[in-house]
Amino acid sequence: MMSAILVSLFESFRLQRIIESNQTMDFAVFSSFSLQPAGVRERQRMRAIILGAILSFAVTLAVPATEKRPRLTDDEVDPELAAAIINVHAIDNHSHDDPTSPDRGSNWSPDDPLGKPAYPDVVPLQRDNPDWIQAWRALYGYHYNDLRSDHLRTLLETKLAMMRKAGERWPAWVLDKAGVEIVFVNAPHLGAGQQNARFRCVPFADPMLWPFLGRESRMAYPGGKASIAELMQEAKVATLPSTLDGYEEEIIQRTLERWKKSGVPAIKFHAANVRGLDFLPVDRDTAARLYGKKFSGGELTAAEMKTLEDYLFIDIAARAGTLGLVVHVHTGNGNGPYFDNSRANPGLLESAIDSEPLHHTKFVLLHGRWPFYLTAQAMMDKPNIYADFSAQTFYLTPHALAQVLRGWLEWHPETVVFGSDAYSDANTPLS
Repeated sequence: MMSAILVSLFESFRLQRIIESNQTMDFAVFSSFSLQPAGVRERQRMRAIILGAILSFAVTLAVPATEKRPRLTDDEVDPELAAAIINVHAIDNHSHDDPTSPDRGSNWSPDDPLGKPAYPDVVPLQRDNPDWIQAWRALYGYHYNDLRSDHLRTLLETKLAMMRKAGERWPAWVLDKAGVEIVFVNAPHLGAGQQNARFRCVPFADPMLWPFLGRESRMAYPGGKASIAELMQEAKVATLPSTLDGYEEEIIQRTLERWKKSGVPAIKFHAANVRGLDFLPVDRDTAARLYGKKFSGGELTAAEMKTLEDYLFIDIAARAGTLGLVVHVHTGNGNGPYFDNSRANPGLLESAIDSEPLHHTKFVLLHGRWPFYLTAQAMMDKPNIYADFSAQTFYLTPHALAQVLRGWLEWHPETVVFGSDAYSDANTPLS
């Protein structure tokens, strides 16, 4: 995957090796220290990431006029630049990295080491993609250049043995192999093997949109269960407050402060799985009345429930911004062939983001998001909007991703963020 991203970036830049006189060439170099705690910013400043993250800065390339170098062809990669990039460790803005578990792999069959995906994969993820062989070679020392069943059975045995030997060091080992220094893990909590500074939890804020659901969840969350009841328990609140004031201070504010204190860099909204991203500004009196009505046993219509959700989204995001927490929002194509893409258009967020309370909250449009990447690009005009290209790295071919990145980098390069959306598919052991 990393090699595919490299190809995309090189295609996007088409950097030239010949500079006719002593002069400087400014080009975008991505880094992600801008959204990190101060200690991380300083540690990462000299290891700024070319493969994506938050603020770009200029790098000076000076070449003496007398030095003549051959011009590269369109598809050729500058070897010196490639070597520099490959030696820089990234900060991955968005992933679903798994913790270690003694049960992991127990359902993997040696007779079907590739497994079967839950639904038909796009071309880059299909099991006959030769990129898999490159990945297996880099990770597990795969010695073959084919997909023969006996070779794959041996490969699966090798992977399982390596996982068992590494134990809780496995997640960090994977980061080392991927060239990632720090990863933001989108999950309710971090798990075994992730309890160190290289793994930063990005918890789901969605349960706070639905105060009255108790232990019920409106959607499945990657990485474990999340509900308002669990957040209340963690906030040490025994019963749901009777007023919107109480809910905001005892649940929302207390939860955000606890997350911030624990080192959480951002919160995540996954709401597009169950509703549109059209969160509209709502006056507080209306929201307080609807909260009180529901608390007193009244039923809210679908429109009234949406109104309360809209208010809570803006309130949560504004409070997060005040605390210095970034807000991640899933945008664009989602999990499964019947995901409603229309409700995940990032443009639907503009009414909320344009409202005054959110002007000081930083947002990252996760996945950027194809097929709405031009809308995401236009939204980067807003000074508090960033976009990562997580998932596009495996949904799109390098050529297609290069086209997306070229547009973004020619627009607002300082707002482009690297993310992988790395995840494990239990149905495909070698993915």
